Amino acid sequence: MKNFARKLLEALIAVLPITVLVIVLNYALEPMPSLNLGAFLVGFVLLIAGEALYSLGSEISLEPIGESIGAKVTSTKKIPLILGVALVVGVIVTVAEPDLTVLATQISSIPNPVLIWSVAAGVGVFMLLAVLRMLLKVPLNIMLLVMYAVVFTLAAFSEGDFVPLSFDSGGVTTGPITVPFILALGAGISAVAGGSKSREDSFGMVGICSVGPIMAVLILGLLYDAGAEAEAAVITDFSNFREVMKYFGEALPGYLKEVGIALLPIYGVFIVFQLTLIKFPLKRLLRILVGAVYTYIGLALFLLGANVGFMPAGSYIGGLFAGDLKWALVPIGALIGSVLVLAEPAVHVLNKQVEEVTGGAINRKSMLIVLAIAMASAVALSMIRVVTGVSIWYIILPVYAVALVLSFFVPKIFTAIAFDSGGVASGPMTATFLLPFAMGASAALGGNIITDAFGTIAFVAMTPLVAVQIMGAVYKLKKYVGAKSAAAKRYREMLETEGDIIELEVE
Repeated sequence: MKNFARKLLEALIAVLPITVLVIVLNYALEPMPSLNLGAFLVGFVLLIAGEALYSLGSEISLEPIGESIGAKVTSTKKIPLILGVALVVGVIVTVAEPDLTVLATQISSIPNPVLIWSVAAGVGVFMLLAVLRMLLKVPLNIMLLVMYAVVFTLAAFSEGDFVPLSFDSGGVTTGPITVPFILALGAGISAVAGGSKSREDSFGMVGICSVGPIMAVLILGLLYDAGAEAEAAVITDFSNFREVMKYFGEALPGYLKEVGIALLPIYGVFIVFQLTLIKFPLKRLLRILVGAVYTYIGLALFLLGANVGFMPAGSYIGGLFAGDLKWALVPIGALIGSVLVLAEPAVHVLNKQVEEVTGGAINRKSMLIVLAIAMASAVALSMIRVVTGVSIWYIILPVYAVALVLSFFVPKIFTAIAFDSGGVASGPMTATFLLPFAMGASAALGGNIITDAFGTIAFVAMTPLVAVQIMGAVYKLKKYVGAKSAAAKRYREMLETEGDIIELEVE
């Protein structure tokens, strides 16, 4: 209960800023009906409870499972087994990711099962490549350079509508279920693989896995004609508060089912490993079981609050910025992005692991500030697209180029953390609030939702690549200046000591 109370307070601090901002914008522009605002506030309560339970459950269940599987499989030293497990786990944890189903419904020309299994296969293959990189000690920046060269080549030949959707898919599929598991799996494998670079190798898996869905959708774009469709979410008409609660109650079973389907394969894989390799004692198993229940209930409540409470509000607020207010979308979007990152559950999982692995050299507060700046920049860029209709190519190409160039000049661990941060920042709150916000604004301005609003998730996944690496460059510079100052100080002390010796000899 003490741990839950602490997580509850953390969740409140995380979700409160975006909630207050939405309420202020709502009353400053054109207030939505009071019952719809009530639905938004119910979503706020569900988000807090859900994030607290999810965070606690992930800490005592998903993370230990991922680390133990990674460590045990790697300790067998059987390369085919290690790669096979990486491939299967990658597919399993992706195929039932709730946000992937949402993405699939946006591309009408591709059958949903084809898209879902193609994206899942993409994650599985690239997780296999990520593990292979760790075992063979391949530099992350070289691998990323080659992969993104292939991605942009494919994008140049794909249908225009598929480009923003494909880059969005890279962020969507690394959600609250996959991220803790992949991060923990990477930590477990790198710990056993060892070597001088084991610390930096524990990161980078999420970043590599994010490329798989992008490539999968782009390849499908070569095989299928464009046929993406999307409509902005609208607020529901309620006649009383009982209808509001009934609306949430009717939606809850669906989210319980989705999350159950998503988590079941992960725990199924764990049971297989528990019976064959891991063999945790009963007390540890019971703890993991309790954590699984927390994770299940917490994630279902979080998604319910985000999709039913926050999504319509995001679309409504975005739709208010039309006509003379359209350029206000850029600063308001930046402000929303900077506070929304606090509410992303997987961000806190990553920040905690970064602090632990680096021994506090990169602390949670610094990471959170950098990610907030990155997310503000991402949403500002997205709103510029919504207002002007500028092609996504003019933004993603130079930003990715800068990110890949930086990877050759900053400490390698910052590159790995940066590319993981991109996948982590673009979580369920981005998909259920920022994307509807952009869609609502685009619809109100009469733009093309697919080409102008989609790509928002991609930008959120892209800007941390530059921001975190800039932090790495600053860190490297400070370390260099500090070392130089220390050397100068030692030199001065040596001269002073020699001077004292000379004086003594003269006397």
